[in-house]
Amino acid sequence: MLAGRLLVATPILDDPNFARTVVYICFHDENGAFGLILNRAEEARASDIALAWGGYISPPAALFVGGPVQPNSILGLGRVAEGAPLDWWTPVAERVGLVNLAVSSAEAAPLIEALRIFHGYAGWTPGQLEGEISQDAWFVVHAEPNDPFTEDPGTLWQRVLRRQRGPLAIYGSYPPDPTLT
Repeated sequence: MLAGRLLVATPILDDPNFARTVVYICFHDENGAFGLILNRAEEARASDIALAWGGYISPPAALFVGGPVQPNSILGLGRVAEGAPLDWWTPVAERVGLVNLAVSSAEAAPLIEALRIFHGYAGWTPGQLEGEISQDAWFVVHAEPNDPFTEDPGTLWQRVLRRQRGPLAIYGSYPPDPTLT
């Protein structure tokens, strides 16, 4: 379904948890969906939470807010070397997937090309995400391989929209508060 795609918040989505976010969908079926917000870096360093993984975290080495659900949970999203058979890996799309952070970082790190650490995640009950999409809360677009691991997450919302074809690209220039322009 939508696993491996991006949800880009439309300007009408004013929920503070999701306004101007880009969510990487990790799982989606008739039972619901779950994903990780890619552009909400915190000041805290990810290595403070995932000590053993500190040397392997992609820049910026910040801890990311994955979403408002279970904010005390810690998740790893990684890109692995091609063809690596892994038992600590849950693939999402191509070489991007969820990393079991409980495994030895020494075992896994040589196979990981990029790694991001999140606390919390975004989740939807059955039919909820489809309803939000039909109400124009989200644009659904294809992810590029480096989107989940961008070194500049603060501009990801604008960059993802601007690279779209047609009228969707115009939203990349939409001001945060159009009443102030």
